[in-house]
Amino acid sequence: MAGIKILAKNKVVRHNYFIEDVYECGIELKGTEVKSIRQGKINLKEGYATVDNSEVFLRQVHISPYEQGNRFNVDPLRVRKLLLHKYQIRKLIGATTIKGYSLIPLSMYLKNGKVKVELGLAKGKKLYDKRQDMAKKDAERRIQREMSDKY
Repeated sequence: MAGIKILAKNKVVRHNYFIEDVYECGIELKGTEVKSIRQGKINLKEGYATVDNSEVFLRQVHISPYEQGNRFNVDPLRVRKLLLHKYQIRKLIGATTIKGYSLIPLSMYLKNGKVKVELGLAKGKKLYDKRQDMAKKDAERRIQREMSDKY
């Protein structure tokens, strides 16, 4: 993974959703937003993406205003356009409208100097799914602990 620097990760997503598919997409940003993102001042926790008129938009992602940005700063919660290929957008339209999937940002990173968003096609987990995952993790931890004690 040379040339990639992770700027923000949405850690809660894997606990709340089943991730079916992952897309890498560009994002349309203003100049001061890029500077703020490079400083790591971004929050993906409540973010989601929607498909409107064959375009994908990222909503509820908070990018803090740049300190030295003065009048060039924009609204921290503004809607930002995501850049995907047309065939990918068509696929997402079908999945979100017909199958009931959600589009959730998983992470934001720099790749060769460009800001990229990792977008996940996700289906919500039920409470019993979350419990099963927690029980599975606990069992794996217990097995690892036993293995390390024996050797």
